[in-house]
Amino acid sequence: MTDKPHQNLAIIGHVDHGKSTLVGRLLFETGNIPEHVIEQHREEAEEKGKGGFEFAYVMDNLAEERERGLTIDIAHQEFDTDEYYFTVVDTPGHRDFVKNMITGASQADNAVLVVAANDGVQPQTREHVFLARTLGIGELIVGVNKMDVVEYDEERYREVVEEVKGLLGQVQFAVDDASFIPMSAFEGDNVADASENTPWYDGPTVLEALNGLPEPEAPTDAPLRLPIQDVYTISGIGTVPVGRLETGVMETGDSVSFQPSDVGGEVKTIEMHHEEIARAEPGDNVGFNVRGVGKDDIRRGDVCGPADEPPTVARTFQAQIVVMQHPSVITAGYTPVFHAHTAQVACTIETLDQKLDPASGEVTEENPDYIQAGDAAIVTIRPQKPLSLEPSSEIPELGSFAVRDMGQTVAAGRVLEIEEA
Repeated sequence: MTDKPHQNLAIIGHVDHGKSTLVGRLLFETGNIPEHVIEQHREEAEEKGKGGFEFAYVMDNLAEERERGLTIDIAHQEFDTDEYYFTVVDTPGHRDFVKNMITGASQADNAVLVVAANDGVQPQTREHVFLARTLGIGELIVGVNKMDVVEYDEERYREVVEEVKGLLGQVQFAVDDASFIPMSAFEGDNVADASENTPWYDGPTVLEALNGLPEPEAPTDAPLRLPIQDVYTISGIGTVPVGRLETGVMETGDSVSFQPSDVGGEVKTIEMHHEEIARAEPGDNVGFNVRGVGKDDIRRGDVCGPADEPPTVARTFQAQIVVMQHPSVITAGYTPVFHAHTAQVACTIETLDQKLDPASGEVTEENPDYIQAGDAAIVTIRPQKPLSLEPSSEIPELGSFAVRDMGQTVAAGRVLEIEEA
């Protein structure tokens, strides 16, 4: 791990537009594919008469291995550039993407949208962009990929850029916050090095654009929010809740409150990696002991915060959701399980307030009778037991959730406003 600032980067876009190849190419160009893996593929390539070590051959094999879960798991890959240490929040399919996006730990800061030059904007391009917007991604780098397939035609590149700009405008993504790059992940054009094949383009390469992303601000200014993952009893110390600090800071001596259990006390000790520390910051996984709080007082899904700014507990909340998949339709009264930070609580969708156009976010219908896969909507939700959440405009780390039912993620969303319990 380096001392460089960290970024979570989502790679989004339609299936087959070259996301895996781009991730592989970035890992390769930054020296983050292990040498033995390349070596193994180089030998195979030569045996099969594909000598001269074709990078594409290696990439195809990595992509295939990834499908089968062997050797290298690009789904959680890391690479570093001159400026940043990146973790790739990859998006093989909606389900994994959404689930990763909302577990907080991998909330992407920024994203690379891959659009194939020969194909242009496709349905999944739209969905991913809308989802990225809904889940609060900041800046977008748009890689117009497969330029080799269209013979590096500048006119085709410009057409795709206009198409994507139209799409971004529809979902209220600031088009100015997007940079466009003609590239070929397969051949390596404009990924790490400027390509001679696009003499008409003088902008940054993908790596330069990644280096130029704004540094994510550590949410230390927000109030402390630490969702509890587990609660242990450790001899000699007592009750030790464990979790990842999402926002704010925790220091020994702080007065804290656990919600919705509604108990609290003073932080006696904080431990990280089996060492005692005096202060914990966002991203730290810690165990801590609070005077006067016992094992039966708190549970997984509680959120720890300052006693004077305790975590919000929702009686009901209004949210914007995107329905990804559902075998039938969703109507008022539907009660699936909501996964928010470490909590899993059955919640009832009480009212369907507005149906939105998933491409633009504009209201298409007031109080619809039902919503279904592909729809976006504003809904009012009532947790079946107390649930601690925050409006995503105030504390985004505790403002998003996944909706699961029948073993799959059926929807994802973010909290707009809360009626407190």
